[in-house]
Amino acid sequence: MEAQVRDHGFSPAQQDEIWSRWREGQSFSLIGRALEAPMQNARRFLLQSGGVHLTPQQRSERHLSGNEREEISRGIAAGESGRQMAGRLGRSPSTVSREIARNGGRDRYRAASAEAAAYARGRRPKQARLDQRPALRALVEAKLAQCWSPEQIAGWLRRRFPGDATMQISHEAICLSLYDPRRREAIDRSLPQRLRSARPMRRPKIARRPTGRGIIRGMVSISARPAEVEDRKVPGHWEGDRATRSCTNLSGLTDWRGS
Repeated sequence: MEAQVRDHGFSPAQQDEIWSRWREGQSFSLIGRALEAPMQNARRFLLQSGGVHLTPQQRSERHLSGNEREEISRGIAAGESGRQMAGRLGRSPSTVSREIARNGGRDRYRAASAEAAAYARGRRPKQARLDQRPALRALVEAKLAQCWSPEQIAGWLRRRFPGDATMQISHEAICLSLYDPRRREAIDRSLPQRLRSARPMRRPKIARRPTGRGIIRGMVSISARPAEVEDRKVPGHWEGDRATRSCTNLSGLTDWRGS
């Protein structure tokens, strides 16, 4: 399924900046101010993808191109060996032999059909594992409904079905099935609400790292406090000052009531 991504008024350069700032853990308000755009637009742009960056399909330089497949087809017609074609293309002989074998052999090799087949093999995402295995999907959905985390489910499956690869799945694959809009058929779409975060989209990992906020730096344990705190003779100790103020206030309140 191809996910239709709306730009929400952002140019391609701005979209790249949104993803870059999102991966850094910036909030929607910060992203909106940086782009001089409404915060809601930035949120809608990210929300439509579930927080999963949908990168366009690109051909790796390691893979054969359409022109190279045309050269292979011409080489076959000219009666060249696989090694000769590989030398002319600057490729490994095994690469050329595998290309010919997976596309029908020398008698049936056609460059156009081989290129179309290669593009289809390279499409992402592949069919989700949960979509391929109903029994595994049922177990994962049942555990998610019980508010188990993806990490717990992946670990439980490894212990429950040791050595059975058909009943194994990583926590990352579960998360992608929950949030990636290209995998909407793989799992019940209401289950992200049962996660502990209950978020409709993934947060970048950097945003989940401890930032130090709310942590007392250089904190000393109460067991290591000095002995003079106990007698409360030295002014400035918080406990002693508070206790003294409380007693003074209470004494003044008693005197007022009695007068």
